[in-house]
Amino acid sequence: MKAKIRKIVVTVEDTLTEQGQVISPPTRRAAAIAVIENPFAGQYVEDLELLMEIGEELGGLLGERCVKALGITPAEAESYGKAALVGETGELEHAAAILHPRMGKPLRTAVEKGAALVPSSKKMGAMGTPLDIPLGHKDAAYVRSHFDGMEVRINDAPRTNEIMVAIAVTDSGRPLPRVGGLEAKDAEGKDGLR
Repeated sequence: MKAKIRKIVVTVEDTLTEQGQVISPPTRRAAAIAVIENPFAGQYVEDLELLMEIGEELGGLLGERCVKALGITPAEAESYGKAALVGETGELEHAAAILHPRMGKPLRTAVEKGAALVPSSKKMGAMGTPLDIPLGHKDAAYVRSHFDGMEVRINDAPRTNEIMVAIAVTDSGRPLPRVGGLEAKDAEGKDGLR
């Protein structure tokens, strides 16, 4: 593995009730976060190929960890998202190199299919900075019930020369969705939109 991983954190969230309403089955989402060394911290490097390769490695690893943590099959995953938080001696382009060119394909393999774009966010911050992972339906971007997000935070990451790389996967949409639009059961998943 090209990524120098200091730690991996996996968290699962089950929402059982909302506004006094029982959620049955519970809404479940998982996030897997890798804290990695930033090989380009403190320097300008034109060629970011190494970070692209790291993104490819982490897409599969973290996606598989999420699916396993939820205790579902890849086909049962309904939404996904990715995010990265760069320590202060890195730059946003380091997060972009990890998240965009190659992370998607192995993540889609981990969740089976994934016709829709993977929502993403990137930011810079110090240790303990919260990172929001945007979520969207994996096959149909117009499924409003799956427009969501999951916040993660690690108290000792990212250090100045590190990057936190996170993937989130869910087995459903938001609890109690009622803003209309395309429903997950009606999604075709052919064009990534509907």
